[in-house]
Amino acid sequence: MTAAPPARATGLPFGLALLVAGALFMEILDGTIVSTAAPQIAASFDVAPVDVHIVSTVYLLTLAVAIPVSRWAADRYGARRIFLAAIVIFTVASAVCAASTSLGMLTAVRIAQGVGGAMMVPVGRLVVMRDTPRADVIRAVAFLTWPALTAPVLAPVLGGLITEYASWRWIFLVNVPLGAIALITALRLVPASTQPRPPPLDWIGFGLSGLGLGFVTYAAGMLEADRIRWVALVALVVVGCLLLAAAVRHLLRAAAPLIDLRVLRIATVRRSAIGGSWFRMVVSAVPFLLPLMFQAGFGWSPVRSGLLVMAVFAGNIAIKPMTTPALKRFGFRRVLLYSGLGLAITVAACGVITASTPLPIIAVVLFLSGAFRSIGFSAYNTIAFADTDPTTLGDVNTLTSTTTQLMAGLGIAVAAIAVRAGDALSIGGSGDAQPYQAAFVLVDLLMLPALADALRVDRRAGAAIGGGVKPAR
Repeated sequence: MTAAPPARATGLPFGLALLVAGALFMEILDGTIVSTAAPQIAASFDVAPVDVHIVSTVYLLTLAVAIPVSRWAADRYGARRIFLAAIVIFTVASAVCAASTSLGMLTAVRIAQGVGGAMMVPVGRLVVMRDTPRADVIRAVAFLTWPALTAPVLAPVLGGLITEYASWRWIFLVNVPLGAIALITALRLVPASTQPRPPPLDWIGFGLSGLGLGFVTYAAGMLEADRIRWVALVALVVVGCLLLAAAVRHLLRAAAPLIDLRVLRIATVRRSAIGGSWFRMVVSAVPFLLPLMFQAGFGWSPVRSGLLVMAVFAGNIAIKPMTTPALKRFGFRRVLLYSGLGLAITVAACGVITASTPLPIIAVVLFLSGAFRSIGFSAYNTIAFADTDPTTLGDVNTLTSTTTQLMAGLGIAVAAIAVRAGDALSIGGSGDAQPYQAAFVLVDLLMLPALADALRVDRRAGAAIGGGVKPAR
């Protein structure tokens, strides 16, 4: 076996970045694709389709709870060892998911798969960022961002094709050869590293944050159900928020916290956490709403709907080569502001689309929406690392991974609430599409605080990594 190469002194480690990006794609895809196969899974296990929702919920729940501990595990046992173990856990769990004989078995194994995913991606990204020179940080984050944008868009299409022409079990089986390739590649590319032995795990911080994130994530998942148990949902949200408040209080006071929230004193980290959270919710809501509006609202076929949603994916990919030059030429403040405005305009445009709107116009709107979401998402993920150093990199990486995962779930939850609110308020549009058209308008309101926060970004932010205006001498 070839020994792991030493850390690079110059240049972006493309092979390693591609490996981690692929792992992130698998993790996110598995969190979103199962819902497409819910009817087939339900028929296989002789249960109601609504019961299959628990399979996705426990996976996302495990990710939310386990991600915060990933940095400590990497410091304690070595990033290379944890990353390799995570790939093995994720791959083996995928194979067992495919072989499941009951809904209970599938649900239990999804928890193990979530543990693998929770460790695999944040640790892999930490390895890439540690190996990347500051001059290449923008390129590295742009490279690592595409899976988070493309996986939710491709999931309905891939899930539909797999369930229609094969079996739902192939949703998990495809991870087995991909995981094997990832493991072999990781053995060659992921460098060994020596870190000072970390202090003992902050069990109080882990317990409070894990339970708080778990309650909030589970409550968000309940909003997608046909019948919502409002008393239980409100109770979960209240308890979850109280636990998270206690976690924040503890993490700010502990000598060796699970996540050092003091990194939020860094302005660029704070902008990514605050403005980026609003932006990420909108980004995750759009791929959720589009297929619903096209199929349930307009009465279009899944194939027609899926092909149109692919325009969002095309926009993501087409603009990607221009993201890094844009940040270096115009700086973070202008890129965040204008990409936010562009996303707000295109999301509002989705709210006035009807079944009679010419398909080329719809495709252009979705393409532009994909381009603006790609630019903004990359910018928010990059600015978080603009002013990090080796002492803060791990905490910033864990904080960014946790908030990204949480906002993805909350964005879908907010979209579900918006659909119900649009139906009740009877605003916008007409006919069966009315609730979904109204939902786009309501979700678009989340862009207001994101835009307000973008205005607070210093025009010199990110100059240290080549992001636009250089600081005055």
